[in-house]
Amino acid sequence: MNITKYRTISFLFICWLLFTAGCTSMNADKNINKNAKKVTVIHHLSANTLDPHNSWAALRAGAVETLVKLDSELKPSPWLAAEWKAQDKLTWIFTIRENINFHDGSNMDAAAVKSSLERALKANQSLSRALNISSMEAQGQQLTIVTAEPNPALPSELVNPYTSIISTAAENKVGTSAFNHAPIGTGPFRVTSFAPDREIKLVRNENYWDTPAILDEVSYQFNEDANVRMMALQTKEVDIAYQLPAESLAVLEQDNQFHVKSIPGLRVHYLIYNANRPHMKDIQVRKALDLLINRQTITQDLMLGHAQPANGPFPTILPFGSDDKITALNSLHASELLDKAGYQRNADGKLEKDGSPLKLQLITYKTRPELPLIAQLIQSEAAKLGIEIEIKLVENVDAHLRESDQWDLVTYSNLSAPRGDGGYFLNAAYQKGGALNPGNVEVSKLTPTLEQLNSTESIPTRIQLSKEAVSLIQKEVPHSYLVYPNNVIGVNNRVLNWTPGAEEYYIITNKIDVN
Repeated sequence: MNITKYRTISFLFICWLLFTAGCTSMNADKNINKNAKKVTVIHHLSANTLDPHNSWAALRAGAVETLVKLDSELKPSPWLAAEWKAQDKLTWIFTIRENINFHDGSNMDAAAVKSSLERALKANQSLSRALNISSMEAQGQQLTIVTAEPNPALPSELVNPYTSIISTAAENKVGTSAFNHAPIGTGPFRVTSFAPDREIKLVRNENYWDTPAILDEVSYQFNEDANVRMMALQTKEVDIAYQLPAESLAVLEQDNQFHVKSIPGLRVHYLIYNANRPHMKDIQVRKALDLLINRQTITQDLMLGHAQPANGPFPTILPFGSDDKITALNSLHASELLDKAGYQRNADGKLEKDGSPLKLQLITYKTRPELPLIAQLIQSEAAKLGIEIEIKLVENVDAHLRESDQWDLVTYSNLSAPRGDGGYFLNAAYQKGGALNPGNVEVSKLTPTLEQLNSTESIPTRIQLSKEAVSLIQKEVPHSYLVYPNNVIGVNNRVLNWTPGAEEYYIITNKIDVN
């Protein structure tokens, strides 16, 4: 397949068209204080709420914080909690830092943290399942958490942005709707205004408990069009632009005003198969589709080297990444599997079984610009064998998957080890009702391994169990893992003291500066 046919329009021409069409909605209002230090970021994932218990945007923008955070080595480290310890298999004691105030000046003690976590558990069912908290007790700065079952990964689960600590008392004063547009947290910046799916405006929290922020103001913008994000960076409307098209990076790298950060992360691009659909119930079909994925072409031609071929859910930079070989494109073997499954070519050259054509619907979305191209590549390889794949581009992939089950496979992207541990993804993606399981995947042989993983505290044992779980999963092919993408970010050279992390959580910090 000639990938270049999908890039017949030059990037600069696209930018010219976008400019002449008018992209003024991207422009932030000019601040009256011309001397204010300000940074503008544009992110690819939009947000229609700043509710920290249902959106990561407030944490990424520096407005809220969690009890525990990941350090540069992806290990859980103290943040709003100064320390913690396990009293027994079910009981954890967290010591909350003293002398921390919320943005409204109220004190953050254990009672406030307890109230915030109770709100989070009520607002987010997936979080409730992950934490499995039975009860909490607050006394001064000491918070005691009791889980319903042993949960040795609790500290790492509290890295989750959905556990961000906010003032529920402030919410009670202004109402939930207003609060979700300007949450009162403890971060180095506080929200002054929010335009859903467009922009968050923030100013420095002058009473921040840690070293005060260097910047005076932040504009945190959203736009799902990668070419618009690129143009905004080039025209200096923004200082930092996330997830730029791979083919545009050479333009930036040749301009001494900008640089590109391409950092291996904790994310995987993969195909989710819908286990409810007739054709997808057949493991031979799933195995055949897996063999029609050219991971090398995706890595080198579509993503221009800003990725690594995937051999499982977890990137190989993690200790529980798979040691298996990368599955290579093998159309002949795929054809043999489909023949074994009873599919034969009809008069039109299309595969069918019992009069039912092997016609599949593939869902994709453009937030990550490479995903539609990956969908087209898979469609092309499948067509050679007589498999008809209809590609459907949707705006909000998660909403579409929730509202419809009339799809067969979807290109998807997710942080598979966002807390430096495999337990989150393995539970969320392979158990019915899991937050990352829209296809109702169920690997029955996996249950004992997950039960053992969920009750084990030993890091070496958790690593081994995670590897064993991946091995069991790969035999069933409930997903096809494509590539581990880099975090690709364009940065204006005026930005100082800023490096994006693999975890994708901490974007706006108190240390970021600009010339």
